[in-house]
Amino acid sequence: MEKSIKDISLLLLLTSILSILEISPAIDTISTTQSLKDGDTLVSSGGTFELGFFSPGDSKNRYVGIWYKKVPSITAVWVLNREIPLNSRSGILKFNELGHLVLVNDTNNLLWSSNTSRIARTPILQLLDSGNLVLREANDDNLENFLWQSFDYLSDTYLPGMNFGWNAATGVQNYLSSWTSNEDPAPGDLTFYLDPTGYPQVFIKRGTGAIYRMGPWNGLRFSGTPYVSPTFRHGIFKNKNTTYYREDSNDKSVISRVTLNQSGVVQRWVWVDRTRGWVLYLTVPKDDCDTYSDCGAYGTCYIGNSPACGCLSKFQPKDPEGWNKGDWSNGCIRRTPLNCQEGDVFLKYSSVKLPDAQYSTYNESMTLDESEVKCLQNCSCMAYSQLDISRGSGCLFWFRELIDIRDMSSDGQDIYIRMASSELDSKGKRNILVATLTSSIGVVLLGLSLMLYFWKRSKKKKNEPKGKIGGTHSESHEKDLDLPLFDLYTISKATDNFSINNKLGEGGFGPVYKGMLEEGQDIAVKRLSKTSMQGLDEFKNEVICIAKLQHRNLVRLLGCCIQGEEIMLIYEYMPNKSLDLFLFDQTKSKLLDWEKRFQIVNGIARGIMYLHQDSRLRIIHRDLKASNILLDTDMNPKISDFGIARSFRGNETEDKTNRVVGTYGYMSPEYAVHGRYSIKSDVFSFGVLVLEIVSGKRNSGFSKGDQHLDLLGHVIVVPSIYLRVNIVSKTNLSGEVH
Repeated sequence: MEKSIKDISLLLLLTSILSILEISPAIDTISTTQSLKDGDTLVSSGGTFELGFFSPGDSKNRYVGIWYKKVPSITAVWVLNREIPLNSRSGILKFNELGHLVLVNDTNNLLWSSNTSRIARTPILQLLDSGNLVLREANDDNLENFLWQSFDYLSDTYLPGMNFGWNAATGVQNYLSSWTSNEDPAPGDLTFYLDPTGYPQVFIKRGTGAIYRMGPWNGLRFSGTPYVSPTFRHGIFKNKNTTYYREDSNDKSVISRVTLNQSGVVQRWVWVDRTRGWVLYLTVPKDDCDTYSDCGAYGTCYIGNSPACGCLSKFQPKDPEGWNKGDWSNGCIRRTPLNCQEGDVFLKYSSVKLPDAQYSTYNESMTLDESEVKCLQNCSCMAYSQLDISRGSGCLFWFRELIDIRDMSSDGQDIYIRMASSELDSKGKRNILVATLTSSIGVVLLGLSLMLYFWKRSKKKKNEPKGKIGGTHSESHEKDLDLPLFDLYTISKATDNFSINNKLGEGGFGPVYKGMLEEGQDIAVKRLSKTSMQGLDEFKNEVICIAKLQHRNLVRLLGCCIQGEEIMLIYEYMPNKSLDLFLFDQTKSKLLDWEKRFQIVNGIARGIMYLHQDSRLRIIHRDLKASNILLDTDMNPKISDFGIARSFRGNETEDKTNRVVGTYGYMSPEYAVHGRYSIKSDVFSFGVLVLEIVSGKRNSGFSKGDQHLDLLGHVIVVPSIYLRVNIVSKTNLSGEVH
C-alpha cells in the first residue's frame, strides 16, 4: 500500500514538472503556451524530419533549421533566420501576443517574425512529415489551410511536395537561392527559379544574368532536361493566379532532395543507406552546351563537335572573323533576309532543345497547321512549335531572335522557323525539288535493285546443286549474304506506328525507333528520311559492310524493310544505349568501375581487330566515338553506325577522299587535313576513345585552366600530365586527368 502511494506521488510529481516545462521531447507541435529553446527539437510524426537550432559547418553562429532525422549528420533542408544568425545559444522560438511566430534572443530582441496577415485565435506550430513547417489554427482540421508555411520560403533545397513557382494573388514566388558558403546559409547570388514571363521554363541565374535554362515545359518535362524518375509524379500546374512546378513521390520510403550549390549547379540526391549515404542522381548544367546562349542567336550547340557551336541550316555567322576566333556571342543570321510582304515560309528543324521562351505566347488548343497560318499572319512571329507533346496539342510562338538552342539527338523536339520565301523559290525551290525527286527515285531504284537481287539470289540457290563449293571471293561473299526482309506492317506494328514515345534518336540517316516483334524480340529500327541524301548512301553502306558480319562486339543487322518509299534497317536493340550516356554523366559513370571500363576497351579493340583483319573485307569505320559504341544488357560494347565506313579488298590499306566526314576531335590529322584514311585512322580514333574511357572526360569538352586544349592536346602537350587510375580496387575507378 505504501509503495502504491509512493508510485502515485511520483507520477503526480512528474506530471507537475512536465506541465511547468515549456516543451517535452519527441513532439511535432508547440502552442502559444510553449516555446522552443536551443537544445529542444520538434520531430515530425513519421520521424522523417527534425526542427531545432544548429551551427552549419565550422560556424559558431546558431540558426533554426529543418534537417533529416534519420540521416546521421545534419543535412539542412531549410533555414529560418538565414540572414540574421544568433551568436549564442540564447535563441527562443515562440508565439507573441498577436499570434505571430517569432525568434528572439535572451534580451527579447526580435530577429525574425512570421508576420501573418491573418490573426489566429489558437495558433499552433507543427512540423509535418513532408518537411513543411506550418502555422495553423489548432481546431482547424483542414491541413491545407495554413496561416504560414516554410514551403513558401525556400532555402537552397527543393523537396517533393513543394510548389516551385509563383502566386500572383499573394505575390509569393518560391525559388531556390544558394548559400553564401558552407558556414553561412545567407542567400548567395545564385538563384534557381520558374520564370514568370512567357511560357514556364526554369533558369539558373547569377545575379541578374542567366547561366543555364531548362527550356519550356512540353507536357512531359522541361525541353532539354534530363529524364525524371518514375518515382515522382510531376508537372506544371496553372490557374488564374498561380503557376508552379510540383513533384510528389510515388514511394514515400525514397528520401530525395534537389539542391542549388554555390557553384550554380543543381543536383538531385537520393539517400541510400548509412553505408553509401547520399548518392548523386543527376546534375545540371551537365556540359558546355548547357551554358546559356553560348552560341548566340540562331546558333546551335552540339557537344560532339569541336568547336561545339555551329549555325542552324540556312544560317551563317553574323561575325565570321569573331566566329573563327571562337567568339560565338554574335550568333548567326539568315543567309537570305526575311521579306514578309513577299511571303515567308517555315522550315522544320528537328531534335533540338527549344529556344528561350521568355517572350513567347501560346495557345493550348491549336493544331500545328493552324499555328502556321496564325504565325504567317504576324511578321514578328519568328517560330512555332507544339506545346504539349504528350497530348499532341497546342502551340508555342516566338517573337524575337531564337537563342539558347542545342542539338539533342534523343530527346529533342521539332521547331518551325520563319525563313525567306526565296529559300523555296526559283533556284532554291528547284534544288529542293531536284533533291526530293532524286532521293525518291534513288529510294525506289535502290528498293527495286535490292528486291531483284534477293529474288535472283533465292532463285540461284534453288538451282544450285547441294554441296557445291568454290568460286571467287566475291561470289562466295554474295552467296553468304542473307538479309531477311520485313514487311512494313510488321515494323509499323512493332513500333506502335512509329510512335514518338518509341523514338530513340535521329541521325543523318533518319529517325531511330524502338520496337518489339510479335515473338517478343526487341529491335531498333532505322527509318530512312525521305529527304536524306546521305541516308541513302548510309543504307547501302550498312547493307554492304555489315549484312553478314558476325562478331560479338559489332551490332547485329537483323534485316531490312523495303516497301513503297519506305526503307528501313532493323538491328538488335541495345538496352543500355550508347557509351557516352554513361561515360559523361556524373551519376551513371559511377556504374563504370575500372574492371567494367577495361572490359569495354577490350571489347572495342576486339571489334576493331575483326573489322581490320578477320572479316571478309577490310573495313575502315571512319567514325569511332563514344556515341557509336552501344552497350548490351551486360554492358558489353558493340560498334555501330557503319554509314560512312569504307571497305578494302586484297592488299588495299589506304585511300583518299575529297569529302571528309566523321566527327572532329576523333579524326586523325591526315584524314581531317588531307582526306587520307586507313586502318590507322580508326586506331587514332580508338586512342581518343580510350583516353575518354579512362579519364571520364569528353575530348571536345575538356578544359584545364587557361590552356584551351582538348583532352588529346592536353595529354600530348602538357609534360606534367599523368593519368591516375586506381587499379587496386575492383569496384571503383578514380581515374582523373590533372
